[in-house]
Amino acid sequence: MDQSNQGRANPRRPAFFAPVSMDSRGGAESLDPARVTEVAHETAAVIVRTGRAAHDPELTSRLVALVDDLGLSTIAELWAARPARTLPGALWRLYALREWVRRDPVGASADYAAGIRFADVPHVVAGVAEPPGPAELQELTDAILTGIFEGDLAIALLRASGFCRVVSAGRAQRANDAEGQDPQWGSAQTRRAASMLTTADDLETCARLWRNGDLL
Repeated sequence: MDQSNQGRANPRRPAFFAPVSMDSRGGAESLDPARVTEVAHETAAVIVRTGRAAHDPELTSRLVALVDDLGLSTIAELWAARPARTLPGALWRLYALREWVRRDPVGASADYAAGIRFADVPHVVAGVAEPPGPAELQELTDAILTGIFEGDLAIALLRASGFCRVVSAGRAQRANDAEGQDPQWGSAQTRRAASMLTTADDLETCARLWRNGDLL
């Protein structure tokens, strides 16, 4: 939890999560699968609609830091199972990226820095400040989520896609560099690079779907 929440004894759960009705009956697994799907899409639509309509910097800050308030497991329970090319699927990936950078800023910046020269155009699209160190990447992921609630949502998704492409290229390069010294670590990095590239493709598609009015 960030410092702005430390003075609150009981952090407020945002009102748009109230319809989930998971609190007293054991979580999403107690709901009908069709209802779980409905809840995922409802909450994603409401959070985006509410944030974009409010024009309220304080609300935007709360939405950007939603994981700090609710916990990553709650967000995962809501959205992680939805297809990647849906609104809840896209939101899950954006919040998961932010949480990864917050938990491992040094590792994230190492991946990113290693990938820049192999993905210069995505680096420009991502729009990270120079030099792209740990603090700059944390600012970038916050800025991407801010863009979901303010400004052009498609551009925010494209920035996230660019970020993922650079990280993917960096992981692949670091895997190649480690091939002789630590093949197991290199193999894991190669798999992670492929996964991040898939996420980049999914987020780019989501941007196109949003512009066409089809990201649901």
